[in-house]
Amino acid sequence: MAKIYFEKPVAASKMLPKKETIDFLLSYSKALTITKKGKLIFESIAN
Repeated sequence: MAKIYFEKPVAASKMLPKKETIDFLLSYSKALTITKKGKLIFESIAN
């Protein structure tokens, strides 16, 4: 059990998102509208 803590962690390669993921997040953020009314917060998506 003690050996687990002394192993060197494997270096992860640099992760890059796909173009489709970036496009999805940008279109989602453009369509998202947040409205605050008093203590209430309304989130609506315009798609």
